[in-house]
Amino acid sequence: MIYQSLPVHLDSFKLITMRKIIYILILLCQVSVFSQSSLDKAEKSYNNMEFKKAIELYEKALQNEKNISQENILKIADSYFNINDYVGAKKWYDKLYEMQQKTMLEAIFIKYIECLKANRDYDKANSLLKDYYKDNNSKIKMLSKQKIELDSLSLKKSLYTIKNLEINSNLSDFGAVKYGANKVIFYSTRDTTQFNQKIYEWNNQPYLNTYIAEKNIGAGELNNPQIFLQNLNSNYHEATVSFSKDLKTIYFTTNYLNKNHKIKTNKNGYSNLKIIQAKIDSDKIVNEKVLSFNNESFSCAHPALSDDGKYLFFVSDMPGGYGSTDIYFAEVFEDGSINTPINAGPMINTAGREMFPYFAENTLYFASDGHFGLGGLDIFESNLEGKNKFSIPLNLGMPVNSNMDDFAYMYDETLRDGYFSSNRTMGKGDDDIYYFTKEKPQMFQTYSGFVLDEHTKQPIPSADIKVYDSFGDEIQTSQSDSLGYYKLTLPCSSEFNIKFSKQNYSSKNVEVKTDDTPSKKLKNNIVYLVNYQSLVEKDGDIEKVKVNPIYFNLNKYDITPQAEIELNKVYYLMTEFPDIIIKIESHTDSRGSDAHNLTLSDNRAKATQVYLIKRGINPNRILSAIGYGETRLKVNCPNGVKCTEEQHAINRRSDFIIVSK
Repeated sequence: MIYQSLPVHLDSFKLITMRKIIYILILLCQVSVFSQSSLDKAEKSYNNMEFKKAIELYEKALQNEKNISQENILKIADSYFNINDYVGAKKWYDKLYEMQQKTMLEAIFIKYIECLKANRDYDKANSLLKDYYKDNNSKIKMLSKQKIELDSLSLKKSLYTIKNLEINSNLSDFGAVKYGANKVIFYSTRDTTQFNQKIYEWNNQPYLNTYIAEKNIGAGELNNPQIFLQNLNSNYHEATVSFSKDLKTIYFTTNYLNKNHKIKTNKNGYSNLKIIQAKIDSDKIVNEKVLSFNNESFSCAHPALSDDGKYLFFVSDMPGGYGSTDIYFAEVFEDGSINTPINAGPMINTAGREMFPYFAENTLYFASDGHFGLGGLDIFESNLEGKNKFSIPLNLGMPVNSNMDDFAYMYDETLRDGYFSSNRTMGKGDDDIYYFTKEKPQMFQTYSGFVLDEHTKQPIPSADIKVYDSFGDEIQTSQSDSLGYYKLTLPCSSEFNIKFSKQNYSSKNVEVKTDDTPSKKLKNNIVYLVNYQSLVEKDGDIEKVKVNPIYFNLNKYDITPQAEIELNKVYYLMTEFPDIIIKIESHTDSRGSDAHNLTLSDNRAKATQVYLIKRGINPNRILSAIGYGETRLKVNCPNGVKCTEEQHAINRRSDFIIVSK
């Protein structure tokens, strides 16, 4: 992957020069090479970052058990990793982990985990992560939150729609940067395979050039690509640019070069990267200035100005960082000078690789293989919550991220579209540029309160709460806590029916309408439920509605105001528990003739039935309404037996017997 040469392995760029070699020197070189062992040649290719060649030689050399060592296994694993062959890398990292277990260096362990995930062996990767960091509570907490958030994304419809661009070639194309209203800058090895072009030995592709293309606003396609600023491009890497708002100042990444415009190397034969600040005048780079924080002993790359132009984010492997490459940022003053860089800190940076920063709308987007992801590099977002304080980075999820490398995210908040790069399968080349559109995220309000007992006013714990949308579809469930408290998150500008219920309690439906104010809190909404047992009583084997005696005027069956009070208790129960079915039984005392009492009680039973139906009770919920006169006396006071008024009152009763509930 071509970008890996630039940001991932900032630690080294081997000097490659073209020479004319006379025939005798070739022969001498061949004699020397043939005298070397396969392992010596493999190490030489590895040190020259000729990783494909190194793999061939290591595979041959490691057939000899004498050559198998942890160092050589790591080198062949890293060689596969560096050319993004995660199948080959996993094979050798597996062997190394068997030898080292938890003593494996964290930076190597992260590569191993990324290979497992790239091969979709997520269960093993997650198990190893948990075991490796089990003594690091803060790391486990972060990984756990990131996993939970990523898992939740998989259950939702993604806001992103992506497509591979027509402009992608069969080589490497990546990194889209907005330039003005309708143009985009990107980087590519396209059209540079002429005989005299230098080849970057890492991946056997030409060095990067920077291109500008016209953006099709509707479809996101990039058209008419051309070299951007001819004097920006050399025979080596120039890429990852950023611009001031007025497009007059440019920041870009390049190699250190000597006076002869050849790559300048350190004592180990490596060339690092630096960030240049320059002006653009008449389509040319002028007034180039190496930013003060650059140093030939380490690399700085990926400049990215914040959307307000006040901060410059970049990537570096400078001493004092947290991992392979860290993200830094520095304040940009009005005169263009740059303050001392600040490491973005352990919330952003890990022992792995963090790169390709992009900061807009108070949110930092970046690529990382050290946070919890799907495999390879994933794109994360983190909000700036205070001075130099970032929130836990969250994975953007699929389809933006995949089990391979995903990076170089750029988003236009106004158009709700942008670009990212990936080397995922089914692409056109090594790295491809993908265009995406992003739906507007749904905004929410909170609706909270307490579920209490209607009569005791005490909390009802574990009450069931179901939220239904305007179509009647259940969209959310919850329960009250031990204090009866509940909290719901409801989409803005919508209407809902919320049902509160619990076994042996009534249910309550509440209509809720949210407005268009995000994060609004609708608090202290108290819902009262009725305890079923508080409204009924047992009479032997039957269950009845708990009412006081219902009184009628002498020889009358009209519903009196006093009778209404008790009948309303029946109505209340049947309203609160809409599945209950009852039957009505009315009784008299023994005074009066048997026939008269039978007719009178039957009229009273039917009068109470009519009253409940008129109040709105479905007739089907009253199974029967029958008067039994004096045939079912509770107290033995038949004709001719002298009883007290209280005894007669017990016999003179109406029962509302619960048939089903």
